[in-house]
Amino acid sequence: MPKLNRDGVDIYYEVHGSGPPLLLTHGYSSTSAMWQGQIEALSKHHKLVLWDMRGHGQSDYPSDPAAYSEALTVGDIAALLDQVGAEKAIVGGLSLGGYMSLAFYRAHPDRARALLIIDTGPGFKKDDAREVWNKRARDTGDRFDREGLEVLKSASRERSSVTHRDASGLAHAARGMLTQRDARVIESLPDIKVPSLVVVGADDTPFLAASDYMAAKIPGAQKVVVPAAGHAVNIDQPQAFIEAVLPFLDGLDAKLAEKAAS
Repeated sequence: MPKLNRDGVDIYYEVHGSGPPLLLTHGYSSTSAMWQGQIEALSKHHKLVLWDMRGHGQSDYPSDPAAYSEALTVGDIAALLDQVGAEKAIVGGLSLGGYMSLAFYRAHPDRARALLIIDTGPGFKKDDAREVWNKRARDTGDRFDREGLEVLKSASRERSSVTHRDASGLAHAARGMLTQRDARVIESLPDIKVPSLVVVGADDTPFLAASDYMAAKIPGAQKVVVPAAGHAVNIDQPQAFIEAVLPFLDGLDAKLAEKAAS
């Protein structure tokens, strides 16, 4: 299986199909396997790139806490696009993967053709709200230190069945990647200039208001609420998820074909 070496940290990735590149990032403490049910549909007309974030799945779990950060994760996405020969891609993800996609756009606006933001929060404008989130993230890291991978057994569906080698990477990732330092990502939403689709499960209560906010702040964004789905919308309602995403992708492909013809 291919790996990308990033300053001594091996990042696992896989490529399916061919066509315009589409890179998807999983949520915190999940893995690329969470997209298993979507590979066939999404790789029919796209080069689908899936990967495991550092500290997760089949990627490396560096022991240095400094090896886990938003900036390094954004750098991993850019390096993956280089690796698969993609100057630009549709970039998206679920939860932390969606947040990292927004952070990637902020850092590399010229490399994202479109954004696919799924069951995601864009961060916090207020320091006190961010600190509540960060405390929860640090507590999650401490829990993985104490209880190991047992923690995942009670987690939501995109996490309860995934495979990690040990809990240390998840503990470091909670403190270094799940915590947030500032309001730069949420404040950058009005500057997004590419087509964006926001998808959220109707039962994913903590992320409904965040999805409304992103759809309102990102110019021209589309939003789909998938009924009878929680935080793992693509696993809870795989068919409805694909039906939400494919028209958006088809619209992008049509524009690309038009551009090529002109």
